[in-house]
Amino acid sequence: MLTIGQLAAYAGVTVRTVRHYHQIGLLPEPERDASGYRRYGASAAVALIKIRTVADAGVPLSQIGLMLQADADALADAVEKIDNDLREEIERLELSRKRIAQLAAGDALVLPSEVICYLDRLRELGVSPRILEGERDGWILLAARWPEHMPAVIADKLAELEDPQLVRLYRVLSEVGDSSADDESRLAEIADLMAGLLDRAYAAGEPDLGTEWQDEMPFDLMNNLAAEADPRMPRIVELMRERGWDGWTRLKRVDQGAPGAATRPPGPRSAPAGHR
Repeated sequence: MLTIGQLAAYAGVTVRTVRHYHQIGLLPEPERDASGYRRYGASAAVALIKIRTVADAGVPLSQIGLMLQADADALADAVEKIDNDLREEIERLELSRKRIAQLAAGDALVLPSEVICYLDRLRELGVSPRILEGERDGWILLAARWPEHMPAVIADKLAELEDPQLVRLYRVLSEVGDSSADDESRLAEIADLMAGLLDRAYAAGEPDLGTEWQDEMPFDLMNNLAAEADPRMPRIVELMRERGWDGWTRLKRVDQGAPGAATRPPGPRSAPAGHR
């Protein structure tokens, strides 16, 4: 007859494990002897070795009892189900590993690859980290809402970066964003550059994309990003309105008080995705 410690050591588990198996009903708990100790026989050792072997194979404790009592057909079915469950768990863990690995890549965790390329292009053009941060957050909002449109939208945005006026806009935004001064002339330059880009697009008859972009929430959130990040944003929006355009991320014509067609959100000649 074995003590609990001897039984645990023989089966290659801990005493705590044996007690846990008793608590969940997986291993019957023997009566205590006259001295008050539990004593285990050979059958207990065999049962514990079986439990340990099945548990080491990855079978959940809740299913081990049924497996050990099942006939051949039931055992085969149980093994198949457990195998399928384990396969699904492995796939989930592999996906988690990929996502964790992406953490080292920073923005790649929450943004599609085409947006990362666009941000890298802005970085090459000398756009400041603060403006890049705003761009990134704006694209996070848009990509979460319209992931299927990102490849086409980013293709347009990359093409726009061939326009020196847009590149100048990003550079002025960077200079202003890195300063806390209320330089009215620089704010006016931002408004002039944006209005010039928008006027050209409007004159070219750039189309409204229609109902697929009618959800206002992402654009409202992007506007909030800009307003929360820089107290000068209301003044820039006011200057834009004076030049015939209302808004920041989804601008509309306001000439003579009558809104015109919305510019492509956030496609050609629209504002940067975010501003910090």
